[in-house]
Amino acid sequence: MNKKIDKQRDICPVETAIEVLAGKWKILILWYLRAEKKRFNELEKLLPNTTQKMLIQKLRELEKDGIVHREVYAVVPPKVEYSLTTYGQSLKPILKSLYLWGEIHKNK
Repeated sequence: MNKKIDKQRDICPVETAIEVLAGKWKILILWYLRAEKKRFNELEKLLPNTTQKMLIQKLRELEKDGIVHREVYAVVPPKVEYSLTTYGQSLKPILKSLYLWGEIHKNK
């Protein structure tokens, strides 16, 4: 049997989730996309402590994982919008739970 496949079977699902959502930027991007699609510049304004390069990288990773959809409109100037895919929508309850836990912890 292929060792790579065996290794994937041994990985805990929590580890898989952490690999996909690692870092603070991905979770925050998903938080801001949970309710509605956003243009790139809107996300930049919502995440002022990230660089443009980092934001692009994290959006591409989320798109590659099927969590975020990137829609490019053929207009001048170029218009690009990001939204959660149906698969990405499945993270909404998790994001809400993180928010609620953060509120409790912040006020502790």
